[in-house]
Amino acid sequence: MSQKIKIYHNPACGTSRNTLQLIRNTGQEPEIIEYLKKPPNKKELIHLIEKSGLSVHEVIRKNVEPYESLKLDQQHWTDNQLINFMLEYPILINRPFVVTDLGIKLCRPSELVLDILSVPQLNAFSKEDGEMIIDQGGNRIK
Repeated sequence: MSQKIKIYHNPACGTSRNTLQLIRNTGQEPEIIEYLKKPPNKKELIHLIEKSGLSVHEVIRKNVEPYESLKLDQQHWTDNQLINFMLEYPILINRPFVVTDLGIKLCRPSELVLDILSVPQLNAFSKEDGEMIIDQGGNRIK
């Protein structure tokens, strides 16, 4: 039985590409949202964050501009202000978020997507860096 899967994807990101391939390794094709081109609206972003069980601070990307130039590491920023920065600068949204019938996860590392996929892996799978995640029998190694 297939499920509706949505991935907020950045094709330039290895973690995001690995996550997409793990989804495809179930024989399913997700809805792909290139969030840098088509960012979520505020309601969607808040929903992703809340349902993932993470805090706003945990989902904001810290190793990109404009994080440093905006001084977003300072404690005075409210969650609402940080969300507004993520909407204004989508590069600040950590990725990939994946939405399935079983939940929403920020899939870092990419194998976290396996926790919310209801369909088994079809083939062995290694990440782009060569790390084996799924063995020949379709079983999760990590």
